[in-house]
Amino acid sequence: MTSLLENADRPLNRNDAKTLVLAALGGALEFYDFVIFVFFAKVIGDLFFPADLPEWVKQLQSFGIFAAGYLARPFGGIVMAHFGDLAGRKRMFTLSVFLMAVPTFAIGLLPTYSTLGVLAPVLLLILRVLQGAAIGGEIPGAWVFVAEHVPPRRTGLAVGSLTSGLTLGILLGSLIATGLNTGFGKEAIAAYAWRLPFLIGGVFGLIAVVLRRWLEETPVFEAMRREKRLSNGLPLSEVLRGHGRAVVVAMLVTWILTAAIVVVVLMTPTLLQTLYHLPADQVLVANCVASFCLSIGCVLAGLAVDAFGVGPTLGLGSVVLAGLTYLLYAVAATAPAWLVPAYGAAGLFVGTVGAVPSVLVRCFPPAVRFSGISASYNIAYAIYGGLTPVMIQAMIGAGLTDAPALYVGLLCLLGLFLAVTGLHRVGGGAVEAAAVSSAAD
Repeated sequence: MTSLLENADRPLNRNDAKTLVLAALGGALEFYDFVIFVFFAKVIGDLFFPADLPEWVKQLQSFGIFAAGYLARPFGGIVMAHFGDLAGRKRMFTLSVFLMAVPTFAIGLLPTYSTLGVLAPVLLLILRVLQGAAIGGEIPGAWVFVAEHVPPRRTGLAVGSLTSGLTLGILLGSLIATGLNTGFGKEAIAAYAWRLPFLIGGVFGLIAVVLRRWLEETPVFEAMRREKRLSNGLPLSEVLRGHGRAVVVAMLVTWILTAAIVVVVLMTPTLLQTLYHLPADQVLVANCVASFCLSIGCVLAGLAVDAFGVGPTLGLGSVVLAGLTYLLYAVAATAPAWLVPAYGAAGLFVGTVGAVPSVLVRCFPPAVRFSGISASYNIAYAIYGGLTPVMIQAMIGAGLTDAPALYVGLLCLLGLFLAVTGLHRVGGGAVEAAAVSSAAD
């Protein structure tokens, strides 16, 4: 661990830059595979469920299948994290993207309800669960991978850039959805064009596998393996026994992340069409702008964490995001001509989530970091990310049309609370510093 301590204050070098770029690009391609479903939730609801169901019921079931991917994330994440802590970060980092590509491609070939009847949504559910298992290992593994490659004082930028790459996957999905809605009519999309994004996603997954073969194992893990400092037991057991408070904090900040991403970025395009009857092309163009601004916001949040700390970044970002989310839905209801700038501003401050992984990588020591982040993040995302679409849709069905903005606002208050009380500092320390401390035990 001595070399890690000596290099703790070094600047970013060319190898660091290559790692960040390749990791972010691969993450973008994989996250595209995971989120493309939500951009076609409406047409999937029409194609995979009986036509005589009420529209809101079909949408509720479609979002329910989307949510199933989140519910499956803990299983894949915990299994991959176990081997990531014991056998290496890079192996699991590459495996996760391969496991995502196969079900994504299969969804693009899946027969619909008119052909298979009830078996069609069942198969769709199974494939969505497989996607969830893959993404469960991808995101925590990606944060650990890049954080352990860079100097501690650049951890915020590293995980913020990786998160930016993941959000570029959302932008890519939004661009492709916009292109399809612009280039094809509703009949053509329902007949066959909805399949194209999933088939493209399968190809993207294979490209990401190739990209990750150029990456190297993290210096922190190599040092632990060389000096025999890896976990002697089950990493998850060590997390549960000795890091309970860190788990709670990690789950709380993940709840904030889910509210921002799932509601503002992923659900809002469909909600604006169903609540305010805005045209799909207008909504998707605005979502493209918001997703692009989100990618910028994640990098800016990472830079702010390195310069000012997690607390100020998370607290201020949460306050502004709450206000801009209310503004977005107010504009959609009363002045849709201003939708693009309103959605873009909200997207920029959704980038506050770029500060969340900075909390997560500091919560757990290196020997159990992957398992600690994966269990906390994925279980929280399974609960909050999985139930959020269903809850909001049910609330809207009960007549509470401002449910999305209300939900995001309440979670932003949680972000402000964590920032003001200092609970975000529960893990303390930086990545390589923690590795050195672990070696000294």
